[in-house]
Amino acid sequence: MGERVVVAPDKFKGSLAAAEVAARVAAGLADGGFAGDVEILPVADGGDGTVTAAVSAGFRRVELGVRGPVGKSVTASYALRDDTAVIEAAQACGLTLLPPGSLAPLTATSRGVGELILTARRMGAKRIVLGVGGVATTDGGAGLLQALGARLTDVKGRELPPGGAALARLDTLDLASLRDLSGVEFLLASDVDNPLLGPSGAAAVYAPQKGASPSEVELLEAGLRQWADIAEAAVGAAPVRDAAGAGAAGGLGFAALLFLGARMRPGIELLLELASFGSRLDGARLVITGEGSLDAQTLHGKAPVGVARAAAAHDPAVPVVAVAGRCTLTADELRKAGIDRAYALADIEPDINRCIAEAGPLVERLAERIAADWLT
Repeated sequence: MGERVVVAPDKFKGSLAAAEVAARVAAGLADGGFAGDVEILPVADGGDGTVTAAVSAGFRRVELGVRGPVGKSVTASYALRDDTAVIEAAQACGLTLLPPGSLAPLTATSRGVGELILTARRMGAKRIVLGVGGVATTDGGAGLLQALGARLTDVKGRELPPGGAALARLDTLDLASLRDLSGVEFLLASDVDNPLLGPSGAAAVYAPQKGASPSEVELLEAGLRQWADIAEAAVGAAPVRDAAGAGAAGGLGFAALLFLGARMRPGIELLLELASFGSRLDGARLVITGEGSLDAQTLHGKAPVGVARAAAAHDPAVPVVAVAGRCTLTADELRKAGIDRAYALADIEPDINRCIAEAGPLVERLAERIAADWLT
């Protein structure tokens, strides 16, 4: 059997999709003289690119029209294999689906995510992985629940309009027509451990990134608090508002934990499991991972560290190097995370704008270096 290298990067946000990074690495290795097998497996940690990563791992893509973040229909896709579906919330209510310059922090809805869940269920899914990064919403998953048949009304019995701001007027939650999804196992793929409310909650931490002003953050916080009070009372189960991950995706995590009985798992771990990553490492000489920025956040369960942990756990362990746009971690921090060495575009091209514009060719140059350093 010839030499094998496994290339499993995440996206370089704003410049290259994960599959493009992987293809450029493979091309650079060949240019650097590596003639062995290169197995390409783009990865994701639950946010943008999660469905694409599942498709690369052998799932099939299913496309459909769903309600987008501001009510207009959008084409979303999920991934399906046997009775497992992978749903990426950003496909239905992602920030990238909003027209440039028109964020909608108060009115964006997660309804389309509920529509994806219903479709996957109809297609026979008994296990649904819900990836929850990159959304435009702060509606606590209320829109998702409306898609599943719940009615949210104000004190006069009028149906609430979409979005997190309206939740402050919520008076009654009617679950009589809620679809029965009790036969489905839900896994929440997230590396976010924020609670729903408070200074580290969904509104305070993430709503400003979605366009909310300080006064709008307060309005969204009040809405989420009202939603939590009424939703938890309606279900009658133990409260989940303070659970790790309840604040993920504008509070979508809260709805998934409370109404769907979801279990939290680090997104990258789940995706590597679905891709049978362990068996792909058999006989591999090197793993190459990466993401746009290797920084302090990377150490909190982002894709490269998940890949490195899986490679370290393999018998025998496989060395791991990373490519990145930039790297602010020390050699010691990288080693502790299981990454033997990082190769950054910024090391060979100091101009940040050129780094972004020419990311593809620069990744190829780094991969040539990796071939020279590790594979000759």
